[in-house]
Amino acid sequence: MTKLVRDLMSVGVPTCALDDSVVELTRWFLEKDIEGVVVLDENGHGAGVVTHDELIKAYAQGSYEQLTAQDVMRPDVPAVPPDIPLTAAAQIMQDMGVRIIYMTHHAGGIEYPAAYLTYKHLLRHLAARDEQELKDLGIKAEREAPLETFFRRRDEALRRANKGMKG
Repeated sequence: MTKLVRDLMSVGVPTCALDDSVVELTRWFLEKDIEGVVVLDENGHGAGVVTHDELIKAYAQGSYEQLTAQDVMRPDVPAVPPDIPLTAAAQIMQDMGVRIIYMTHHAGGIEYPAAYLTYKHLLRHLAARDEQELKDLGIKAEREAPLETFFRRRDEALRRANKGMKG
């Protein structure tokens, strides 16, 4: 049976604001093992993405200390539908030159990134001995309740913001 993107994707997308510091984003990436974030504009719409690639490009150019997510982001949100085969998604990722791709959801006239798939997901699938090793992935994975996710992310954002004000 062909595995689809929805069978392996992670639901819930890390996000940041346009003015988030590249240095703070990098710390967050390392602390939480994040591979990419969607940068939200002032209206909450996806304005672009920041991944390891954009952070390394900023680092290589020097003078990255004052840069923000808006300064370094890729100005689009690469997306695929959740009902295509994983092999097709992998090819699309290679064709686009990205290591992370998003699935969007439409609700109330708004389209927003709701899930993502990375090279790490694909490599885990490639190496998995059985389905149990992948039970934390996909649309059927056990996950915290949406309200719990909101509170956790809000508290993390507040901690990051407070750290930034003290430094």
